[in-house]
Amino acid sequence: MPAPSKRISIGLVADRTGLSLSAIRFYETAGLVNPVRNNGGQRRFLRSDLRRLSFVVIAQQMGFSLEEIRQQLTSLPKERTPTQKDWTKISKQFRSVLDERIRVLERMRERLDGCIGCGCLSLKSCALYNPDDRARRNGPGAQFILNDAVN
Repeated sequence: MPAPSKRISIGLVADRTGLSLSAIRFYETAGLVNPVRNNGGQRRFLRSDLRRLSFVVIAQQMGFSLEEIRQQLTSLPKERTPTQKDWTKISKQFRSVLDERIRVLERMRERLDGCIGCGCLSLKSCALYNPDDRARRNGPGAQFILNDAVN
């Protein structure tokens, strides 16, 4: 475990990350950072927690849940500051999820442009028309927008 002098206060963490004290405490409760308490009961964080918390904020902005983020953070070493290699491993895992989200969003954008802009006003020629509920076999939701296989 790092020496106590290597640890920083919650106030410094807040200053460096831009997070509120309550947000930092929430992320602690959620298990995303694990500060220790000094003799006076004050939280003391590793400097590497600055990067962890910044990662949490960025990952949330990309639409990842706290559980998904927690799972990734558990792969980081506890006994040392994570290296570039450690972070790259997480990045690769997130990249595949983001690539799929981008693919779905692009497909949705293209299909919505066609639908909204076509002006056909005809269910017989509409690409989203679903006679006999044939899209149901592919699952619930907007299958024509979300799935490539629906015709």
